[in-house]
Amino acid sequence: MAERTSALTGYCRPGLYGQPGEPGVHLHEVPELLLHQIAAWPQTLGTVGAQVAQALGVPSAPDPGQVTTTTGGTILRVEPLKWWIHGAQAPKLTPADGIALDLSHSRTRLRVSGPEAQLCLNRLLPIDLRNDACPVGTVASTAMHHVGITVWHSKEGFELFLPRGFALSLGEVLLETALQFGVEVS
Repeated sequence: MAERTSALTGYCRPGLYGQPGEPGVHLHEVPELLLHQIAAWPQTLGTVGAQVAQALGVPSAPDPGQVTTTTGGTILRVEPLKWWIHGAQAPKLTPADGIALDLSHSRTRLRVSGPEAQLCLNRLLPIDLRNDACPVGTVASTAMHHVGITVWHSKEGFELFLPRGFALSLGEVLLETALQFGVEVS
């Protein structure tokens, strides 16, 4: 398997930037991404959903926009006919049931956390990230600067899955926006 290299290597060194004092935003690239997309056909949705759930040892796969986290990995329902499995291997599917695709090298995962993370991201994303609209355990497909991204609200913060080819430019925009709150890059 090819060795994974960050799309952000050399861009920004760890440290504090922007406003002095306690940083309002923390940016952290989560390394070693293991991510698989599972797509079902409309007529096999139930069967494939059961296989996805069984692969991670849960009773059922999450509904659209929902996330199920286990000790073995996470299932994100990113679209009505698609799941992402994060941190675990994908189940084996027959072409008649659906298809599994390894997305590990096609995405960069950035965690945005801190007391001002939601406000910072709401300046860049056209979705409501307030807790009543986007509670922990939800996922949404959206766009940042006309680039499709996926946002997962985890216990640790907002996990952004950025297309690798746009990760550097989106990272620059995110850092520029976060500077006004004070930002810690790790």
